[in-house]
Amino acid sequence: MPASVYAAMKAIAEFPATSVGDNTAATLTRRRVNAVDLLRGVVMVIMLLDHTRDFVHRDALNFDPSDFTRTNTLLFFTRWITHFCAPVFVFLAGTGAFLQGARGKSKTELSKFLITRGLWLILLEFTVIRVIVWFNVDFHFALMLQVIWVIGVSMIALAGLIHLPLRAVAAASIAMIALHNALDPIRVAPPAPGAAGPGFWGSVWMILHQPGVIFFTPTVHGLALYPLVPWIGVLAAGYCFGAVYQWEPERRRRFLLKLGGGMLIGFVALRAVNLYGDPSRWSVQKNAVFTLLSFLNVSKYPPSLLFLLMTLGAGILALPYFERMEFERKEQGRLSRVFITFGRVPFFFYIGQWIAAHGLAILAGYLAGQPIGWQFVGLLARPSPNPGNLGFSLWVVYAFWFLGLLLLYPLCRWFAEVKRRRKDWWLSYL
Repeated sequence: MPASVYAAMKAIAEFPATSVGDNTAATLTRRRVNAVDLLRGVVMVIMLLDHTRDFVHRDALNFDPSDFTRTNTLLFFTRWITHFCAPVFVFLAGTGAFLQGARGKSKTELSKFLITRGLWLILLEFTVIRVIVWFNVDFHFALMLQVIWVIGVSMIALAGLIHLPLRAVAAASIAMIALHNALDPIRVAPPAPGAAGPGFWGSVWMILHQPGVIFFTPTVHGLALYPLVPWIGVLAAGYCFGAVYQWEPERRRRFLLKLGGGMLIGFVALRAVNLYGDPSRWSVQKNAVFTLLSFLNVSKYPPSLLFLLMTLGAGILALPYFERMEFERKEQGRLSRVFITFGRVPFFFYIGQWIAAHGLAILAGYLAGQPIGWQFVGLLARPSPNPGNLGFSLWVVYAFWFLGLLLLYPLCRWFAEVKRRRKDWWLSYL
């Protein structure tokens, strides 16, 4: 039996039968979990690297960093490391929902909050976030169905799931993650010449499982980058995962080591077999390094089973280390406090990092004497957003990534302090 499957089955067996809001639940977590905030902060910092590369790197739109005929090792890993952002971000959003219930919300109150916050996130994805990503208000193209959209829809689904036994939610979420690649052969064919998109049922399938362009009206279209399957399962699994933070610390750390390690072993074993778990197969390349890159090059859109085993396994494996580090030091180190600060204001940081990445790219282009008009054109617009070889080399991407973090940290620290001091209801939506 693959280690990842065994670890998942063992996790279900060890989950409490009750869920948040039941009087018989274990002692509830009443304060923030620093290790969770630290992990969230780490992946959010990496997220800014990805979006800085999108706007600053000269080859960001010229070729895919996983194109082995054109990429190099540093560029590949600059993109690959950012794969950990979305799954950990979505997974910990589910964990955060569980911990909200653990801090005193009844299941009814938590359901109401999940529905209203989910709708709020979907609205922001199609309006505010759309504007700050592209710096234009032309809504006739590129309504992006990205990570905030999928968190919003997944929260609405979770609002109903939390009324089920926790073990049932865990089993359903693991099944969605493990089995969804069986749907890969079902593909929507490209639209016929002159057709306005893939049609109604084709669009539904793209929203559910196959990334692609869908049309809301003949003139307004969107890019479904984050189909709902298996992201709903990822957020629901994160909700169930929150239950381990009701356990005694040493027991929890042992479990996290086994679960995270088992998922990574499962990734290596299943990827080596090369038969199931990802629509793309690895292959021998021109040298050993590029063969390794091929092995690690798993699919994000939608996230394959192997993609999720690799990213979530590593994230879960980091948590006991973060806990132990905090326990042994008795206080957070300076770098840890920076990550924790970012992790405590995830949505605020998410909004800010788009503005920082895009704004700094425009500033860099202006100072370098490059045309900057393309920076105000959406991804699916014509002509192409980047009309030529504009932008900068990879070292400039890293420099502006660091500059963006310097700009965002004092703002996030201020807002984290506002959320700590004040308990206004609307702050929980930010």
